[in-house]
Parts: sequence; structure tokens; C-alpha cells
Amino acid sequence: MSNPGVIRNYKFRIYPNKEQERKLLRWLETCRRIYNEALARRKKAWEQEKCSVTRLEQQVWLREAKKENEFFKEVHSQVAQEVLFRVERAFEGFFRRVKNGETPGYPRFKGKGRYKSLTFTQFGNGLGASFQNGKLKLSKIGLVKIKQHRDITGAVKTVTVQRDSCGRWHAVLSVEVELSMMTTHSGSAVGLDVGLEKFAALSDGSVIENPRYLRRAEKRLKHAQRALSRKQKGSRSREKARLEVARLHGKICSQHRDFLHKASRRLVNTYSLIAVEDLAVKNMVKNHHLAKSISDAGWSEFLAMLCYKAEEAGSRVVKVNPSGTSQECSRCGEPVLKDLSVRVYECPSCGLVLDRDVNAARNLLARAIAM
Repeated sequence: MSNPGVIRNYKFRIYPNKEQERKLLRWLETCRRIYNEALARRKKAWEQEKCSVTRLEQQVWLREAKKENEFFKEVHSQVAQEVLFRVERAFEGFFRRVKNGETPGYPRFKGKGRYKSLTFTQFGNGLGASFQNGKLKLSKIGLVKIKQHRDITGAVKTVTVQRDSCGRWHAVLSVEVELSMMTTHSGSAVGLDVGLEKFAALSDGSVIENPRYLRRAEKRLKHAQRALSRKQKGSRSREKARLEVARLHGKICSQHRDFLHKASRRLVNTYSLIAVEDLAVKNMVKNHHLAKSISDAGWSEFLAMLCYKAEEAGSRVVKVNPSGTSQECSRCGEPVLKDLSVRVYECPSCGLVLDRDVNAARNLLARAIAM
């Protein structure tokens, strides 16, 4: 017996040739225009007639528009229709925010260069996308070289082709994975306290160091951004400088995600239960003194990776209220108030002397077990 399948994404670099790249860029621009036209029609219908336009009605419009517009006709039907799903999701998100009393943010038109991905909604031989002779076959595009650096587990459902700000192309494969209900994990339990000086401290005394990729690259970024600001708008040298800034940011992002993936994978493979802080990171980054360091650490992304990887590995992640965990003694429970600058925990009652973050991690584990 197994759980319903869950969706996991596999991201691979792809290398279209010059003709394929030109076609993909045309498709991106065409899809941007389809998106904007669909959005404009919904907006106009509501402003003039107070009526809503459904996705099915817009599919009829798109089918007719293809008869007159050669660019619309060139784009694969799956890719063009998926654009209408994006418009529908944008409005669903808008109405959900209105209902919840949040700042709604009406769906916006896509400016030139702001539409960066294409989705083939069916995968398999004879469908929109498939694997053939070690390459990724995209209907109407052809066989594209792909660097598949790891095996895929599960059934591929969709393929999204993305172009990043550096001009590199990627294929994101959405895969349905079945998780066995009988999966077990024989490892021990651990508490994990994230921080800024150290990325994380574990209740068993081990530490994950903070690589600080953004901080380490700040000097190079500063020079590259200054060079960009001095270039004349619209010039070739400005575009070259922009690509250099984008390349640096892309490298930082890749290093950061690689670190988070490897750290979270090691933890779920080692421990059967991981107690973590239930952090409101969105509120914490409002502190302008710590915002850059918190964002550089990537706590939210790390905890999200930890949760879904734990599900696959058969381990559990338990989120615990962190209030007071750094002030209470993990041995006797005696509270000892101290400033954030004090990094060693010393308990006057039982004599415990311990790294402050390790002490907090032990308290998190105790609370998780009690829960």
C-alpha cells in the first residue's frame, strides 16, 4: 500500500543550438503577448460589462486567433494553452488575497523580457516532450542536448524550459513520486538550531558552518555593479556589464542552493526525527540590521528542503515553538537570561557549560519529544 504520489522537480542544464535558441526566444515573446492579451481581455470585460472571462472562453479565443496570427500558430498548442492557465492562476491568487484581507496585488502585464519560461504539459513518446537518444525532444523545437547529472525517480508529468538572466537554458522536469507508507528510518533523533554565526548547531554537539556566499562575493559584486552603473543605457558594453552582474548573482545562487541541498540531505539520511524552530522568517527580515545575513543563510528554503526530503527518507521534521530555548538550561530547566552576544551557556544551578546554540538545540529536541 502506498501514499498518493507527490510532485518533485528535477532541474537540468540544456544546450539548444543557435536555431533552436532563436525559436525558443520567439516563443517566449509570443507567449508574453498571449499572456498580456488574455489579461487585457479579462480586465476589459470586467471594467465594461462587470463579467468574468473563464479560461475555457479564452481557449476558444486563442484557437481563433491562431488562424490569423502566424506567431501564435508557430507555438506548440500545449505551450500556448498553458499560458492561459498562468493567467487563471494569477487571478485565483488575486481573489484569494482579497478574501483573506491581504494586499491583493492585481495581476500585472508582462514587460519585454519578463516572460522567461515555456511549459510542455504532456511527456512521453509522440507527446509534447520526451527523451530520445540521450537528448530532450521538444515538439516543434527538435532534439536538445541535456546534461542529466542525476537519475530521475518517478513518472515525468511536465517539462518547463527556462532561460535565466545570464542567458543559460534549463529544463525543469515535474515528476510524480510514489512514497511508500512502510518506509522506516532507523536513525536517532536530533534538535537543530539555525543561526547566523554558525548555520546550524545540533543537539549532539556537531555544527554546520555558515558558508556566507553572498558576503564573500560582495566585493566582486560591488565592482561589477559600479561598472554597470557607468555604462550608457542601450549600449553593447552595458549589456556585457549586466551579464557579468547576472553571472555573479547566478553563481552565488547556485552555490547557496547546492549547500542547502547537501546539508538537508545529510540530515534526513542520518536522523529519524529532526526538531527545528518554527520561525517566522518573513517578520525577522524586517530587521534591516539582520535582513541580509538572514537572507544569505536561507533558513526558509533550508527548512522547506528538509521537510520534503524527510518525507522521502522516512524521517520526521517537527517544528517547535523556539521561545526561551536559548535561555533555559537543557539539563535542569533553570532559565538564565543573557544577551545575544554571550555565546556560551553557563547554568549557576547545575553547573552546565555548553555552547549556547547546542543548548538551544537540546531544548528543541526535548520539546519535540514531549509533543
